[in-house]
Amino acid sequence: MTTAYDTNLALYINGKWRSGEGRDVHQVVNPATGAVLAELPLATPADLDEALDASAKGFALWRATDVGARAAVLHKAAALIRERAEQIAILLTMEQGKPLAESRTEVLSCANVFEQCAEDAKRAYGRVAIRPAGQRALVLKQPVGPVASLTPWNFPVSLMSKKVAAALATGCSVIAKPAEETPGSTSAIMRCLDDAGIPAGVAQLVFGVPDMVSRQLLASPIIRKLSFTGSIPVGRHLMKLAADGIKRVTMELGGHAPVLIFDDCNLEKTLDIVTTQKFRNAGQVCISPTRFYVQEAIYDRFVAGFNERTAKITVGNGMDAANIMGPLANPRRPSAVGALVEDAIAKGARVGVGGNRDEGDGFFYRPTVLSDVPMEADIMSQEPFGPVALIRPFATFDDAIEQANRLPFGLAAYVHTENGRTANMAGDLIESGMVGINTAGISMPDMPFGGIKDSGFGSEGGPEGLESYYVTKAIHQS
Repeated sequence: MTTAYDTNLALYINGKWRSGEGRDVHQVVNPATGAVLAELPLATPADLDEALDASAKGFALWRATDVGARAAVLHKAAALIRERAEQIAILLTMEQGKPLAESRTEVLSCANVFEQCAEDAKRAYGRVAIRPAGQRALVLKQPVGPVASLTPWNFPVSLMSKKVAAALATGCSVIAKPAEETPGSTSAIMRCLDDAGIPAGVAQLVFGVPDMVSRQLLASPIIRKLSFTGSIPVGRHLMKLAADGIKRVTMELGGHAPVLIFDDCNLEKTLDIVTTQKFRNAGQVCISPTRFYVQEAIYDRFVAGFNERTAKITVGNGMDAANIMGPLANPRRPSAVGALVEDAIAKGARVGVGGNRDEGDGFFYRPTVLSDVPMEADIMSQEPFGPVALIRPFATFDDAIEQANRLPFGLAAYVHTENGRTANMAGDLIESGMVGINTAGISMPDMPFGGIKDSGFGSEGGPEGLESYYVTKAIHQS
């Protein structure tokens, strides 16, 4: 197996790959070692102007392309992603840190997304209203226009693919700006689209100073929609920029997912599910289960079982198959997570496992379990976005729902119970865009993914995820 990182990083604009050529660069770092992998060229204002112009021309071409022909390109891209999955997964692990097994799963999910969007777009039906003889009233769905896609580093290929595939399936052109920390894997996905025959100008890939890129793209009348995944403060900022141009937006923002563990659950199965899910991608997951509320009768057993399983998690370079958890994504994250953990401990939380960072190379923080976490601890209200589980007891169903809904976030929530009525009631009452009941699997290509409250609005995935890429047009004829 090759472990060489592709140092030939480039921008993709108007069907051509653009490298170096005097542009400023960003150093791409392996978070497991701290070593520099490559230098990434950053887009200039002139590059972005060219990408915008190309997207306008590409949209005129692509919207007129038959939906079946568009789908054929997406299916070909999906086939190439599967063919190159191991190579892309290695790039992803080297630049992002997650274990190679997780990278393989993420890359293959991209192929599923391209295929799902390709087929869903074929079923974007309009309607005909009843009118007197000789008259017609039609409702059509048409692509909204060129799209700006901004995505982060935690699931770089998956999040970019969700936005790019939906835009292309519906007939929009797209300018994708993934994170500068993870350019090799996202570039590899764009190369699959290029090799699949996407016409020049229909899809662009740019990297750059985030604020400069977002301001220039959103100031242009060419961009008609923004799709963003990232933090709540940045989401608010981008919404203000988009408002000046009355641009449509989809926002998938942060969360702080509650997990309600009722005393009638299958405890051993529940522990296996939640422990595995908590430390996936070192907890750097917007839907990561974080606030564990456990019914009093099983609280001590749950804490003991969680600690026992967490203690067995091996941490290290994601290229080593023996490691279950990799590093955090950048040197800022261990300090940020550590500060929240230290605050919780100072206010009375009990440390079961972890509670400290690893010294030496790389950006590692130990898998951490905190129990009896006081409500006044900052971490109970601020998303840690790291490998930290917070556990508190609850007495009644109403107590659990109150705690689940306490924060302004509403992206994901989880419930574990064997009681059907409890499951139904919790699913109805929890204020969240997604609820997993006895499962952690809530991100599927045929289902909507998105939050409510401060966690954003709009959906990605399934036919619902395509709706915001269409405009609705009514045609009346007599």
